[in-house]
Amino acid sequence: MENQFFVDSEHLSESALEKKHLLETDPSYRKNHMEYLPGMEQIQSDICKDVMTQMHSYDYTQYTTFDVKTALEHETCSLDDFKALLSPAAEPFLEELAQKARLETSKHFGNTVYLFTPLYVANYCENYCVYCGFNCYNHIKRVKLTMEQIEHEMKVIAESGMEEILILSGESRSQSDVAYIGEACKLARKFFRMVGLEIYPVNTDEYRYLHQCGADYVTVFQETYDPEKYETIHLCGHKRVWPYRFDAQERALRGGMRGVGFSALLGLSDFRKDALASALHVYYLQRKYPQAEMSLSCPRLRPIINNDKINPMDVGEKQLCQMICAYRIFLPFVGITVSSRESASFRNGIVKIAATKVSAGVSTGIGDHENKYRGKESDGAQGDEQFEIDDSRSLDQMYQDISEEGLQPVLNDYLYV
Repeated sequence: MENQFFVDSEHLSESALEKKHLLETDPSYRKNHMEYLPGMEQIQSDICKDVMTQMHSYDYTQYTTFDVKTALEHETCSLDDFKALLSPAAEPFLEELAQKARLETSKHFGNTVYLFTPLYVANYCENYCVYCGFNCYNHIKRVKLTMEQIEHEMKVIAESGMEEILILSGESRSQSDVAYIGEACKLARKFFRMVGLEIYPVNTDEYRYLHQCGADYVTVFQETYDPEKYETIHLCGHKRVWPYRFDAQERALRGGMRGVGFSALLGLSDFRKDALASALHVYYLQRKYPQAEMSLSCPRLRPIINNDKINPMDVGEKQLCQMICAYRIFLPFVGITVSSRESASFRNGIVKIAATKVSAGVSTGIGDHENKYRGKESDGAQGDEQFEIDDSRSLDQMYQDISEEGLQPVLNDYLYV
């Protein structure tokens, strides 16, 4: 497998430094980001062409105040209405957007807000993504939890009352292979009623196996839908292959997963075009697989270890709110998740308008739930976190805060028979 090494010392070797420099400065040294690597399944889907045609032709500067007002007056939001609501012309209408979004949320979700928490089981990674704390050139403490450690982490989380877990790992097949992730899913079924995955993209048969092990849904961040920008920030590793990542959700659905999640990482490229592409990715797949549950996440860049150049304010809160409201109006049945990357005040507000799911009791580190949940030192090794979170509220505090807003926190609404 390409690039199977990890930084485990304070300084890179001379050869590693040279390779890193070439990857950063010489595009010809990097592999073609549009070509599949051996072993990557190609499903020949028609979805990508539809999404990219719309994204490339989207000129959000052409929309006017009249277009926005017209879109807000329509009972059903068309694609062109959605484009208008994402445009700069809609920014002065944030209150009207929020009111319409709140009405759609109430129609389809009532006053419920779903709660979950992530569990990172490993932070080894074989990709060089310049914005990520796990990237293979970063000097961080790498840890892969054993099954015994994973079970302990899950037990600690479950005892807090949480019923839905999202299992994450760094993108390393050599360290966190599909069998390892499958065993983690089997353990999760002992403690949780809902099990999600956020791992490296895999083939259809592998998604089928993970579903058989207990996984209910899969989330994949495309990061950016702009292939040219994608090429400049994913410099090596399997993640570099843009089309394989794009088709991940469809492979997961073909593999039997009940649901799939989508997202761009806002701030990597033009956020309005990325927001359009994310929503259309959902829209077209929803029409092709009407039985599937679909959801959107709305993360912005956050500071990471060893990188002080990442600015999480590239997309402001008002712009983020505009985008989330537009999502809700265009896709009224789709779940919308707002993560702990955002502040408590922002999340408290957006769940009353358009978001339907939030994380609580969050750690993006490895093996540290004993410490964070119980205030005790863990017996096992702990690995560094992927990025800095903003909202660190526990499940109990989140549950209380949501309830005080007049909303109904939901831990799970699935029964297996």
